Amino acid sequence: MIQSKNYYLDIFKVDVPLLEAVIAEGLRSGGSYADLYFENTSYGSLLLRDGAVTSGGSHIDYGVGVRVLSGEKTGYAYSESTLKADILACARAAAQIADGPCDVNPYGTRNPSRGEPNPAADRYPVLKNWRELPMAGFLPFLQSLDADVRARDSRIRKVIVNLAFSVSDILMYNSARELKYETRPMGSISVSAVFESGGAVENKSTSRSFRCGAEMLSPALAEEMASDIVKGINDRFAARRPEGGRMLVVMGAGASGILLHEAMGHAFEADFNRKGTSIFADKMGTRICPEGINIIDDGTLQGNRGAINFDDEGIPGQKTYMVEDGVLTSYLHDRISAAHYGVKPTGNGRRESFRYAPLPRMRATYMESGTAKADDLIAEVSKGIFVDEFSNGQVQIGEGDFTFYVKSGYMIENGRLTMPVKDINIIGNGPAALADIRGVADDLVVDPGAWTCGKEQSVPVSCGIPTVLIGNLTVGGQ
Repeated sequence: MIQSKNYYLDIFKVDVPLLEAVIAEGLRSGGSYADLYFENTSYGSLLLRDGAVTSGGSHIDYGVGVRVLSGEKTGYAYSESTLKADILACARAAAQIADGPCDVNPYGTRNPSRGEPNPAADRYPVLKNWRELPMAGFLPFLQSLDADVRARDSRIRKVIVNLAFSVSDILMYNSARELKYETRPMGSISVSAVFESGGAVENKSTSRSFRCGAEMLSPALAEEMASDIVKGINDRFAARRPEGGRMLVVMGAGASGILLHEAMGHAFEADFNRKGTSIFADKMGTRICPEGINIIDDGTLQGNRGAINFDDEGIPGQKTYMVEDGVLTSYLHDRISAAHYGVKPTGNGRRESFRYAPLPRMRATYMESGTAKADDLIAEVSKGIFVDEFSNGQVQIGEGDFTFYVKSGYMIENGRLTMPVKDINIIGNGPAALADIRGVADDLVVDPGAWTCGKEQSVPVSCGIPTVLIGNLTVGGQ
């Protein structure tokens, strides 16, 4: 959602001459670049337990962050006030932290984007503004969803439905005189259910999150989520822990993309590579996957949780091919890393709020579809495992080693899915796993769940993958 320029200037009680004065104050000690990030975010939430509201509320976060760069030194300060004296004080503090003159660095400003944001190109238009609706107006949808879930299975003992939403007004200005502004919506809803049968207990959760307004709370969404929460629950009760060992693994389309995000995506973020801590730091331009494989980080998916019109440094959102035809072709850059490598920023400079300086972060990370059929990939496996839902992953960026806990999956025996499995880990190495991809299906799914990435600070992301066959991962079982 993009309002007029004056809408944002009025919210933050600033004008362009003041923004210029603050930038000048930040550069007075010799810094080579400075930028301002204003934020006004309204948050709301409602939590239902067994059909009754047990918590809820709303609050506003408001302030400005000032960043000054001197070479690769970063000075950052923020204020919860946007009064002139307070913003100027932030600029002086940031300048002192980044103290000292340096060589002039373009920081992605050689081709500045000074045009005003275009509402016609908005990637997250809003039909029903969260801010303009009473909190009580969301209750009928939540209660209906709760009732629909309970009606699906008599073994359900507890249901939790959680709605969270935010609307953020953003204004940015920098020493290249680039002025950017927009309003970012986000709506997320999650459902968790506890099932009990014969003394055994199973838990199942599902979520949806989109950059859009309250129009997302539709009967179709309720039907979809209620169906998801009971899908496969019989197999959850029947699942057993299999014998472990090294074996072929088929990753199901959609939520399995979290492994791609964690085990590979973070290692493509340019700050890790610029500092030499990523396993991929010396592999630019080299083949890291079989031919035909493309891995993308994308900020352009309309309404997606990871979508951006522009990042938190004012760089336009874009679709970045990290791997093309199996070759590593791009890291994920903010302005600092792009200047270091002498390339254009990729629109991956993101921050949790005005209290934080931006870092290279993912948006929507996925692998493009291949040409195989999912059933054919499974049919190739004489003994292995199929997994479609992960949690609790751990990754070592420097070595590329990863461990993921599998929430649901199946044994593959003689090309067929057989026994459902649980309580297992998938253990491997990112570069080795990428190099050992045996097949990619034509069924890419970008998962719509409420994924949040933590890397010193939290940002909303999404992930996806088609069905993929990988050789020789370790399955931690019995």
